[in-house]
Amino acid sequence: MRDTIPLFDAAFEGKWYWDNTPKAWDKMTAELIAAVFANADVPDIVDLGGAQIQTYVNNGALMDVTDWLTAQDWFEDLDESGKLFCLGPDGRYYCVPTAERPHLTFIWADRYPDGYPTTPEQFLVEAERLKNEGLYAWTYFGSTQYGGSGAGRGIYALIASFGGGYDDGNGNMLLNRPENVAALEFLRETIQKGYNPETVFAGGFVEEDSFKDASAGAIPTGLFGYRYINPLTAPDGTKYEKGNENDMLDAIADGKVIMRPMFAPEGNTPSCNIDLQGFGIPVGAKNVEGAYDFINWIMSDPDIYLDYVLGPGAGFPTLTSVISHPKMDNPFYQQAAIAVSGSVCRNWSGTLERPAEASQAIMNAIYKLIKEEPTLDIATELQKVQDEYNANN
Repeated sequence: MRDTIPLFDAAFEGKWYWDNTPKAWDKMTAELIAAVFANADVPDIVDLGGAQIQTYVNNGALMDVTDWLTAQDWFEDLDESGKLFCLGPDGRYYCVPTAERPHLTFIWADRYPDGYPTTPEQFLVEAERLKNEGLYAWTYFGSTQYGGSGAGRGIYALIASFGGGYDDGNGNMLLNRPENVAALEFLRETIQKGYNPETVFAGGFVEEDSFKDASAGAIPTGLFGYRYINPLTAPDGTKYEKGNENDMLDAIADGKVIMRPMFAPEGNTPSCNIDLQGFGIPVGAKNVEGAYDFINWIMSDPDIYLDYVLGPGAGFPTLTSVISHPKMDNPFYQQAAIAVSGSVCRNWSGTLERPAEASQAIMNAIYKLIKEEPTLDIATELQKVQDEYNANN
């Protein structure tokens, strides 16, 4: 921002200037929504992150920018997952997606010499092969800890890739659906056949240890989840022991680790949970034209745009054309591009207005079905959670 604000001010000298007002991340949403309702002064533009976007939309705090957004030259260049995140329940756009942080799968290439499976059937074949070698096909976060956050991690990527999800698009939970049942039946099978270490259920992220020592061939996690998975020992014994995020980056640069989408049933597009950065214009903004100029200025210049995305670590670019830009020319982003381009992802909570309550209830049910009482009828248990949640809508 220190470097970029002067550039904006120079580009719009005599017309606009950039006045930045920092806010505490955990207070900004409530303060802005309150200001909108009180018809108080609001900023011309707000930098949004993740679930905040749905909260703003649900409370009518963001302007509908559909007509302007879809008329921009760069609109068609936006990644589909980013665009989906900014859609409200009415099918209108309420934000401009700038960067995304999807979940994807980190894979030891030598554990999957023929490539990572693209279908559940292929995964089962490879999982059995690895089991016969004394190894695990994958490891993932399957605990109920941390407010049921597992509901939005690798398990959600699997469910969404089967075509499932947790909401009906209108704020209600829709947990009992055939696609969810099929995904959990598949997950049950992998657990019963021993294709994952028991640590996936332990919590505390100890499941990562099985990827660190390469006893598990893959781990689904967030785009930047690699920062915490170190040190590493590759299948061929190569050690990466700096004890920081460079361990994974070095392993990727050496071709030891690759990144791919979740596998999906034939005919389905792989999916995953995704977080987002974006711009929104609050209802009541006095300078909408200035907000539009600001957004266009950033989105229309690849160098300025990538400085915004990559500099603060906002995530992966939503503009697909910049993948070939020299600033993206490193092994990590090249591998991430393969996973991102092969997926269409959305935030796990969708339109659910009580995500904290939903995630805990969903993950408790999934854990019960796949670990504690795997003989229970999946549809029946999912329906119970769905009904309990919706009763409070």
